[in-house]
Amino acid sequence: MQSEPDNGSIFRIYLPQVEASEVDAEARTPPDSAAEGCETILVVEDEEMIRTLLKRTLEGLGYRVLLAGHGGEALLTAERHEGPIDLLITDVVMPQMSGHELAERLAPLRPDMSVLYMSGYNEEMVVGQGHLDLESQFLQKPFHFKDVAKKVREILDKEMSVPAKDDRPAIVTERI
Repeated sequence: MQSEPDNGSIFRIYLPQVEASEVDAEARTPPDSAAEGCETILVVEDEEMIRTLLKRTLEGLGYRVLLAGHGGEALLTAERHEGPIDLLITDVVMPQMSGHELAERLAPLRPDMSVLYMSGYNEEMVVGQGHLDLESQFLQKPFHFKDVAKKVREILDKEMSVPAKDDRPAIVTERI
């Protein structure tokens, strides 16, 4: 550091030179176009940073994104939105209302909407504590945007290939 009165200061910072690793390069590589879409997604997350990250990621892939910070806001958003909402991405554990409770309350209003749950807790813990069932789509935080893009496209494509709910055969399962 150099400093002189009335002349200011000069700071020199020396950092070691390193080459970017393959992992860093892969993290900056955008997902392939197979993950792109045009559907509408409602993202419900109480952490603003995660909500913003998901919005940027999904809009960058062509999706229309509606945001809500909690369950009550999500219910209002879903009621006011005139078009379809193809996918709900919701945190499992939130103040006011859990993600599962939110999905159950939205089901009569949006019967064709798919749901993707996310949580910082692992899937076994979330299922084990009764927050979700084994058939639920789940993404554990922290996640990479490629994982989100892939999972969203997988869910939306799966729902498009399933017959209309009235045409589905009844499936009976038993747990022993």
